[in-house]
Amino acid sequence: MTEPVKGSEAPDFALPRDGGGELKLSDLRGKIVVLFFYPKDDTSGCTAEAIDFSALKPEFEKHGAVVLGMSPDSAKSHDKFKTKHALTIDLISDQDKETLQAYGVWVEKSMYGRKYMGVERSTFLIDAEGRIAEVWRKVKVPGHAEAVLEALSTLSRAG
Repeated sequence: MTEPVKGSEAPDFALPRDGGGELKLSDLRGKIVVLFFYPKDDTSGCTAEAIDFSALKPEFEKHGAVVLGMSPDSAKSHDKFKTKHALTIDLISDQDKETLQAYGVWVEKSMYGRKYMGVERSTFLIDAEGRIAEVWRKVKVPGHAEAVLEALSTLSRAG
């Protein structure tokens, strides 16, 4: 499977979400979607990233965008994570990792010489037609949400 690149169709998914129920990407057609993948609920980098996106959520919404975070954690774990940090963004659970693989973010990582599979912190900006407008891989958290917002404002002006 080839991983999605700028200009390609964003892989659809229907997955459990925080608060119960299911979220389907194709149901968001007509809206711009910011989809960020992160390794684990309630770890320092992931918490900082989710807090940054939550803080900027009103700005994203001004541009007609929906912000979604996805990790392999359960929806129940997402609920605790959201409550603990007062997050306002939607979190999606991909425990079987099919969507993570479809986006090419479930990768071999290495820490202290030990290899393991995990989520490469990445963000995809998906336009209203369901195509990938921008991709960030190996994301560094500080300033990232702002960079995505900047790209979004360029996209929404162009659209």
